[in-house]
Amino acid sequence: WQKAQGDPDWAGETTYRDIRARVTSATSESLWKSVESIGGQTGWYGVDFLWWVRGLLDRTVGGVGLRRGRRDPVNLRVGDAVDFWRVEKLVNGHSLKLRAEMILPGKAWLEFTVEEITEGSKKGRKLTQEASYQPRGLLGALYWWAIYPLHFLVFPRMIKNLVRSAERRDS
Repeated sequence: WQKAQGDPDWAGETTYRDIRARVTSATSESLWKSVESIGGQTGWYGVDFLWWVRGLLDRTVGGVGLRRGRRDPVNLRVGDAVDFWRVEKLVNGHSLKLRAEMILPGKAWLEFTVEEITEGSKKGRKLTQEASYQPRGLLGALYWWAIYPLHFLVFPRMIKNLVRSAERRDS
């Protein structure tokens, strides 16, 4: 975790982050297509049952849950709903930032970035997946630590399956 950028030490603002990255030989186009198709009918690339449970909990407390789906199954644009997320930022072919609209004791984002990499004579693409959360008060911090163990089930599988999907598109 880290303090929000620009905050003085005494402000207490904290941003918790769960960052995962994978390098692949899949094309940038295929990686991007996999990222851009997330949610809705495609699902969340693994452990969809846990996303469904989170959506059910959200609906129980008056939130939107997973019922919204997507406007379009393939293409996204800023402002689109993706289940209980909203597209906050989109750089086509490069990055997607989703803001959580589920009921939370804080603010949450899920971001994906596709970039070309060269390490020595090796070339490839890197997919970075970042879940970030800014808790609101003690309840917000407790929420992060309560769900954090689930990140070890959800996020490694999500990025692995996003990359697999891209590699399948290329073959």
